[in-house]
Amino acid sequence: MRVSLKDVAAHAGVSIKTVSNVVNNYQHVTPAMRERVQRSIDMLGYRPNLAARHLRKGRTGIIALALPELGNPYFAELAAAVIDAATAHDLIVLLDHTGGRREQEVLVSQGFRARVIDGLILSPIELEIDDLRDRAENVPLVLLGERDYDLPYDHIAIDNVAAARAAVRHLIDLGRREVAFIGARRGRSEPAQLRVRGWREELSAAGLPTDDGLVAATDGWGHADGAAAMARILDAGRRPDAVFAYNDPMAIGAMRVLHQRGLRVPEDIAVVGFDDVVEGRFGAVTLTSVSPDKGAIGRLAVESVLARLGGGESPEPRRIWADYHLAERESTLGRAAPGGRQD
Repeated sequence: MRVSLKDVAAHAGVSIKTVSNVVNNYQHVTPAMRERVQRSIDMLGYRPNLAARHLRKGRTGIIALALPELGNPYFAELAAAVIDAATAHDLIVLLDHTGGRREQEVLVSQGFRARVIDGLILSPIELEIDDLRDRAENVPLVLLGERDYDLPYDHIAIDNVAAARAAVRHLIDLGRREVAFIGARRGRSEPAQLRVRGWREELSAAGLPTDDGLVAATDGWGHADGAAAMARILDAGRRPDAVFAYNDPMAIGAMRVLHQRGLRVPEDIAVVGFDDVVEGRFGAVTLTSVSPDKGAIGRLAVESVLARLGGGESPEPRRIWADYHLAERESTLGRAAPGGRQD
């Protein structure tokens, strides 16, 4: 038999409104009263009907998260962060995979699931400004990633140029003088362009070479792409003393090729990745990587959706910069080198 608010109120000897205030975590409840009601909730096994609660507010209690690559560890970890943040607000996350294809991103952004979701968090790759400018659906939309649309939607990202410069500066500070970049995109990709720009700016500021022979473009961003890009640089007769990779899977692929070619990391070639995925922390050589605050990105995205569901006047659209740091590990510092942030 389902336990109701009325049952809990009778057991605790309080009003139904008081029980409701405790269940909904209202602030103006004394600690003693909260403990008293919670004791009855636990004893009776009461579980709130979240669906009914959302429906009373004219909502479904579901938000959608659309990502380009679920197989990419970064997006998997980001999805977990969004789900954790949504759970804290009693929300369910509907996960969608766009494959980074424009037609799928358009379909998602135009609200083909608008009747079942309260808001959409979208990380686009190929979506154009006009696709969003003509968006008729009024379901709140929050954008993730580095594509700059200059449109009235909340947009959460990290500063890729500054993050790339921090990675390259770390290598320069360690005495590296010929730094390659792997993962420049053959097609259009704003994140890749921004990271190449940061690489180029920091090397130029230090008076170091940034010639095209040090840049390897790829069609994808996986382990195999990183391995192939590293092999091309070496096969062309270049021997950089450091590599900055577009992301961690590419960096790990590059390190595999370096090992196969008899080159040591970091003694011969230091390697830095981007995204700080769990995989990079448990290899034979742990990976130095730019570490975006994925927990903050997930929390900010969910809070941005909720802010537009508040019922009052919607806040002005914001460009929100999430934090990051460089997690320094063995691929640049070596096994015996102490110091650096390694979390």
